[in-house]
Amino acid sequence: MRALIQRVSSAYVQVDERITGSIGKGYLILLGVGRNDDSRTCAKLWHKIENLRIFEDEDGKTNLNLEQVQGEVLIVSQFTLFANCKKGNRPSLYEAAPPEQSESLYEQFVALARASLPGRVATGEFGAMMNVHLVNQGPFTIWLDTDEI
Repeated sequence: MRALIQRVSSAYVQVDERITGSIGKGYLILLGVGRNDDSRTCAKLWHKIENLRIFEDEDGKTNLNLEQVQGEVLIVSQFTLFANCKKGNRPSLYEAAPPEQSESLYEQFVALARASLPGRVATGEFGAMMNVHLVNQGPFTIWLDTDEI
């Protein structure tokens, strides 16, 4: 699995004119699922994200995690995180999981987040054309791939 995590002061996602999820301070997580991912990689990624210490403490050091700042999470499915642009100019999406597998693992990831952060998790809409709005605080952006953590 792959996640692009952006520390935000606020974020929301729209499908058509409808806002499907919004948060204040926390993480916008763009989540991609690969062909070889399973429940184990899903749990591994969530565990890493929930324990990331990328919020500033009273000394200005990035030393606090989501729980310590009562942060929120907005999770948006994004299969294009598995785009391969090595050959030619048209990205290959072969490495992305098929929709059924992706949706299942996306829902598992959301469930893990909701279990850890009750009432503080919002989502996009799987498979929909979405507009994501955010205020990236810092800016602070982290790339995680379960093959590398």
